[in-house]
Amino acid sequence: MMMNYIQQGTPQFRKISFAFFAAGFNTFAILYCVQPLMPEFTKEFTITPASASLPLSITTMVLAVSMLIIGSLSEVWGRKRIMVTSMLASSVFCILTAFSPNFHFLLVFRMIVGISLAGLPSIAMAYLGEEIETKSLGTAMGLYICGNSIGAVFGRVFSGMLSDYFSWHIAIGGIGFISLIATIIFWNSLPPSQNFKARPLEIGKLGQSLINHLKDPGLVCLFVIGFLLLGSNVALFNYIAYVLLGKPYSLSQTFVGWIFLIMIIGMFSSVWTGKLVDRHGKQKILFINLLIALTGVFLTLESSLFMKIAGLGLFTYGFFASHSIASSWVGQRALQNKAQASSLYLFLYYTGSSVGGTVGGIFWSSFGWSGVIFMIAGFLILAFVLSVVLSKIALQSKKVSEVVKYN
Repeated sequence: MMMNYIQQGTPQFRKISFAFFAAGFNTFAILYCVQPLMPEFTKEFTITPASASLPLSITTMVLAVSMLIIGSLSEVWGRKRIMVTSMLASSVFCILTAFSPNFHFLLVFRMIVGISLAGLPSIAMAYLGEEIETKSLGTAMGLYICGNSIGAVFGRVFSGMLSDYFSWHIAIGGIGFISLIATIIFWNSLPPSQNFKARPLEIGKLGQSLINHLKDPGLVCLFVIGFLLLGSNVALFNYIAYVLLGKPYSLSQTFVGWIFLIMIIGMFSSVWTGKLVDRHGKQKILFINLLIALTGVFLTLESSLFMKIAGLGLFTYGFFASHSIASSWVGQRALQNKAQASSLYLFLYYTGSSVGGTVGGIFWSSFGWSGVIFMIAGFLILAFVLSVVLSKIALQSKKVSEVVKYN
């Protein structure tokens, strides 16, 4: 059967790109809208900062687990139907979260949000890979990732501002309402799958390929690096809000929310890093960016507000660059079932968010900001060690492949 792939420049390509931009915006705005609200949760519910991190940590943990399951189910049930259902459900439950009467209800709703969000990121790349021609795939994927980034920034900034002027209830409800509009745009714009073929769900084969990926020490290093990277990122941005809202800075919630705009740096660092990797190789550029992130983390120990923000900027640059190298390296290293290898990377990546975000709260309560920083530094140093091990494994694999080639 002839496959009909969509090319860049066609009306269908524009509709798909716009749809996935809206989808990425929806998912990450909902996911991260609670991050700047942690100080509000601490005050209203009289809980510790570590407990206040749970509305984000629980959501990312449930999202990570659900992605592995829903991604496999989409091979049986189809792509668009699950993605639309996912976006609609997550938007509705985000709005319902705004009506939480207590912290326990808030956590339950955020857990349901995590399950419902999983239907998009676990399927989006598969849909694009099936429907878009290879030469145009990079552009379509770039617009989807751009939507992710803008949604993550908007969700944080917008909810921070609304909570300052109104309340956290209005902030979360507002994000849910905007995400509902994004869902309607996605549903209207996205064409049904043309090249999707339903397959039977074979649990045995999926389990065996999962074990095969975990037997590869190089892939395991990449999975753990992803865990450490997002764990560091979420811990840093979770607790910097407490620092800046407190003395001697005493900044407003709105100003703290606007600080998340610094994450836009990641959109540029990822593109710039791709060019550097082509020239100098993945290993060297990964080392450099981990060092940049580590330098930025230590700069936030300075009392100067300017130096703290500069440190956040440096860390953000190094984080996004390192993540883009590690995630693309997974796809190159996995010889079979690349989609499942990518899902495993994302599983550990989002698990790192949950663990780092909450454990960072324990360090904050026990040792203050310096405790959080030294925890993050430990994460990044371990990531650097794993990147050295990974380089040796990659070099050994290259030598083996050359021996096989010439024999």
